[in-house]
Amino acid sequence: MTHRLFSYGTLQLEQVQRDRFGRLLTGRPDALPGFRLSWVEVTDPAVIASSGTDRHPLVLPSADTRDAVDGTVFELTDADLAAADDYEVDDYARSEVRLASGTTAWVYLAADPEAATGSRD
Repeated sequence: MTHRLFSYGTLQLEQVQRDRFGRLLTGRPDALPGFRLSWVEVTDPAVIASSGTDRHPLVLPSADTRDAVDGTVFELTDADLAAADDYEVDDYARSEVRLASGTTAWVYLAADPEAATGSRD
């Protein structure tokens, strides 16, 4: 089965893709409307080693309908999606969304938006 996954963060990085999927993914640009970009500090050493940073982007719902987060839609296999799930730390939860293009895709949103800091850095 093929899945669409929208990434706005570290899953777009070549090193993360090589580490997680064993290859570079192909994708196309899209955007997630109604959300704004924030940041979370991750502590998982394997995730930090792969991404090169402990500061990862996180999206939160926005009250401003003009807000949108840019990213990339990737086509993934079942095994790829499981590898992506394994990569994402507990701050993220996979949800299905409709993107600006009208495409439905999985995305990793804040697992607990109320606990997220919501910085616009």
